[in-house]
Amino acid sequence: MLTTWRYRERKSLVQSFDPRAWLIFIAMYILSAFLFWDMRFLAFFFVGAVFFVLTSGITWKESKHAWLFIGGFILFFSTLTFLTGRGGLEFYDTETLLHEFRANFQIFGWTPVMRITAEKTSYALAMMLRVFSIAALTIMIPYTLNPALYGITFHGLGLPDKFAFAMDLTMRFVPSFARDFQLTMDAQKARGYELEKLEGGIVTQIRKLAPLVVPVTIQAVANSEDIIDAMDLRAFGVVKRTWLQQLTYRKRDYVLIGLGCAILFFSIVLAMFGFGQYWTAGFLLP
Repeated sequence: MLTTWRYRERKSLVQSFDPRAWLIFIAMYILSAFLFWDMRFLAFFFVGAVFFVLTSGITWKESKHAWLFIGGFILFFSTLTFLTGRGGLEFYDTETLLHEFRANFQIFGWTPVMRITAEKTSYALAMMLRVFSIAALTIMIPYTLNPALYGITFHGLGLPDKFAFAMDLTMRFVPSFARDFQLTMDAQKARGYELEKLEGGIVTQIRKLAPLVVPVTIQAVANSEDIIDAMDLRAFGVVKRTWLQQLTYRKRDYVLIGLGCAILFFSIVLAMFGFGQYWTAGFLLP
């Protein structure tokens, strides 16, 4: 049986919109954020993302794992960018040195040096704002979109029935796979399998994970075959599919779509005229 993300009905601003309008707005919002590297412009998208998160009704308890994963991902790559300057060198040619840390030891005659510059710092901060603005809205999708409306939503966005149903199954695959993995791990532990005591090298540890990986993989393949057989028996794809539930745009949905179009339009215009490109924060300059 397919499972879903931890969705529940909430009296929130986000769930008051049609799911199609919400997905269209998210797509336009993300495309707009991709056009800028200026912290002053990205601050707008950051504030907007925080606003939608706070009004979504999603609690920290039910989404903390997703936030910790995304937060760790953003922090790791932003720190890496801050230390190395990778990716920002295409925006600036010269760097303003703020501080230099020089190690008191050498490695094969080389002394490790870390240079903190205003340009690296500005680029890392811009990356943090940019990625968070994009990731925050993406995280909200599985928690705010009713799983029963996955197929209807993607069909309503103009996708053919086969693609809409494929997106439905894709959205359900990850939580279903996680459930099967947890059930298999509990069953193996009941048989004396001790996952915490895996020893040896990487290859040896991977080999010892076979009692978990093999059953879960076989179960995933078997479930896929069952779904395919069930769809074939119901002649899925032979004629145009009908849906039990229907989605209807309301005035607020058109307003949300119009807001997304306006943000994307003005973002494109600003980018065409050269606004929103990389900017070194003035408060970092000596």
